[in-house]
Amino acid sequence: MKITEYAISKRVTVYVLVVLMVLAGTSTYMALPREASPDIEIPFIIVKTAYIGASPEDVENLVTRKIEKKLQGLENVKDMYSTSAEGISTIQIAFIAGIDIDDVLQKVKDKVDLAKQDLPGDAEDPIVSEVNFSNIPIMIVNMSGDYGLVRLKEVAEDLSDEIEVVPGVLEVRLAGGLEREVKVDVDPDRLAVYEMSLQDVVDAIQRENVTLPGGSMDIGSYRYSVRVPGEVQEVSEIAGLVIKAANGRPVYIRDIAEVTYGFAEPASYARLNAQPCVSLSVIKRSGENLIEISDSVKELLTELQPRFPLGTMVSVQGDQSEDIRMMVKDLENNIMSGLILVVAVLFFFMGFRNAVFAGVAIPLSMLISFVVIDAMGMTLNMVVLFSLILALGMLVDNAIVIVENIYRHVQNGKSRADGAYVGTSEVAIPVITSTLTTLCAFAPMIFWPGIMGEFMKYLPITLIVALSSSLVVGLIMNPTFCASFMRVDPVTGDDSRLNRVLDRYQVVLDQALDRPGRTILLACSTLVGVIVIYGVLGHGVEFFPDVDPRKAYV
Repeated sequence: MKITEYAISKRVTVYVLVVLMVLAGTSTYMALPREASPDIEIPFIIVKTAYIGASPEDVENLVTRKIEKKLQGLENVKDMYSTSAEGISTIQIAFIAGIDIDDVLQKVKDKVDLAKQDLPGDAEDPIVSEVNFSNIPIMIVNMSGDYGLVRLKEVAEDLSDEIEVVPGVLEVRLAGGLEREVKVDVDPDRLAVYEMSLQDVVDAIQRENVTLPGGSMDIGSYRYSVRVPGEVQEVSEIAGLVIKAANGRPVYIRDIAEVTYGFAEPASYARLNAQPCVSLSVIKRSGENLIEISDSVKELLTELQPRFPLGTMVSVQGDQSEDIRMMVKDLENNIMSGLILVVAVLFFFMGFRNAVFAGVAIPLSMLISFVVIDAMGMTLNMVVLFSLILALGMLVDNAIVIVENIYRHVQNGKSRADGAYVGTSEVAIPVITSTLTTLCAFAPMIFWPGIMGEFMKYLPITLIVALSSSLVVGLIMNPTFCASFMRVDPVTGDDSRLNRVLDRYQVVLDQALDRPGRTILLACSTLVGVIVIYGVLGHGVEFFPDVDPRKAYV
């Protein structure tokens, strides 16, 4: 082939290219973001509207149907579901996969804004949100202690501020704990006696609990800003606020209400091992390195531990970096073990040096794949890592065929350069064809429709990149290495170490070729038999294997 001939004639250029690819691939591999799952757009939008105190029937008629009517005009809608429960309306909209989720989200918000004027006045504004894998917490930090939940919540809020400073962290969501709250419990009977409404009480508190700017004052060469502080500092001040005057007599809040300093109604609860705690869910930015963020957060927790109140216990749950770290380690172990096994097997037939020429195809193909994966904007997530592990066993096939054929020609008397060119040219078409047939087997998965197709398309893409890289290594780099460094044993009268096996194989092969009809019939019978056996003994088809889970979410 021309490309092989050019590579052999420009060996120094190929060696420089190999060095550059090793450096670029290693650097890219170290910098590639690690994620639990691919960052895909899920065409799923949720509209939630709170209507506190309303029955499910009222929520459906006054809220859900009003919003649904406006949403009917949306395009590319696959399904629309709605749930009307006590005090809450939920509308779920599923769109066709492949649309621009940002554009659709804005259109839904516009439709919901048009529906607001038809909603009851005391209903809260609808909340429009999208479903995104990036919003799944990468880890949950739980804090507990032998002191009150109020103090624990304050400590957790301070820790949340520290974690949000970590590079790559988008936000930290808190759950659990208690917050202080001033409660004004109004007596409806007293309110009726003074002929007042609940809004009068609200207006009085808002009117008095405010700080007003007073401009500025020049004194000498200095200018001072003036403000009138009026914010409430003590609970007793609220009880002494005047609502209005009735019959010339001021009516205070304490006359119609009881003011207490208690706890706010908990919006969420968090427990660890049946004990109350405060949990902090860490959300990372899209495309950031999950493992580095996890390590940084753990280092921060270790650093801040001495500053926490005595008796504070901090634990990390649901750390997604553990699974990714394990898969990355499996990939590295498989690369090394594959290289060792290939070299060990070929060592008995071609010697150690020649075996290394074939084995080096594994790391070189992987490094080239990392560069291409990074250029395509992909990350090292669970699907990509699985695909790379799956491709490992196929990366060395092309190199073994090419190196062995070159070895045969050089052993028969050709020079290393001629042997490398002729040996590669003889098997180039079969090698390319076999690689293309493998790629064609995975290529249709790229066009898998739906959300699952968006998720799983990274598998065929990664396999195509890895196998194409191995083809480049086999046709360019392996022949160049062989042309420069290959050593062969001289041909002897008994140069085969597998004579017995080959002799038996030749007998079977001769019989098959002498009786082609019987051979084809046997092959067809075997195929039919396997299909029948699978139909009788098979356990059906399932999308994912049924394995025991390590975690359970209720």
